[in-house]
Amino acid sequence: MASSNMKDIKRRIKSVESTRQITKAMELVASSKLRKAKEKADNSKPFFNTLYDTMCEIVASDNTFNSIYTRKRKNNVTLLVVIGGDRGLAGGFNANVLKMAQQRYDELKESSEVVVLPIGRKAVEYFEKRDVKIMTRYENISESLTIYGAMGIADKIIDVYNKDKIDRVELFYTDCVSPLLQEARRMPLIPLDIEPDKEYKGLTNYEPSPEAVFDSIIPRYLAGVLFGAVVDSFAAEQAARRTAMENATDNANEMISDLSLMYNRARQAAITQEITEIVGGASAQG
Repeated sequence: MASSNMKDIKRRIKSVESTRQITKAMELVASSKLRKAKEKADNSKPFFNTLYDTMCEIVASDNTFNSIYTRKRKNNVTLLVVIGGDRGLAGGFNANVLKMAQQRYDELKESSEVVVLPIGRKAVEYFEKRDVKIMTRYENISESLTIYGAMGIADKIIDVYNKDKIDRVELFYTDCVSPLLQEARRMPLIPLDIEPDKEYKGLTNYEPSPEAVFDSIIPRYLAGVLFGAVVDSFAAEQAARRTAMENATDNANEMISDLSLMYNRARQAAITQEITEIVGGASAQG
């Protein structure tokens, strides 16, 4: 009986050790991808921050400034761009951003039509299972996305906005605040709410007009925001997965330690039983 119990415990130890190897490997892979994603995100920020500053200067340069991208519309149709992950095993990463997007969707659908543009396989799967109108889908692009790919997504959004098919665009993504903290965020994209700097005294002349220059910058700016959000979300996903796999590895180590203790106790009990049987047998013969 003890021998059978020892075999079961040994089998469980080997199974947990195999799981630990997998979780440790996934932790190391996530750490490597996190480092690259953070570097990619940080490198992209200066250029698009400059674009935003330029847009603010254009708005401030003309008291009569009026662009279709800053003009408020009736919110008849809202587009929600929701960025999720392409894989699971990342703790609450996907659940947090999808929950926030779902709450906003439920809030908006009471008074207007809502369309969703999901990015990431988990986001696509989530909204496909629900009665949600989907504009288009993007899967498995987070790790390899380039600024040109983001420009393609931005152009589609700009196109439907210019055709008055949507009146408002909001973005949902996960901000990688630190390797240990990831926060789901909502960001209004269009129309842009830019507060002009009243103290700005620019001497720049914009031809053919400030609105034309501003409108030509918008697609690049939107592409930059989308690119940054996707890369930031991918970094957050890797950080969450690294933490989850680190916790899983620690749990596996603890389980192996407990099982090893059980195995040693069972082995000791088996040895004690054998000794007792030998002593009992010798006593019977005497």
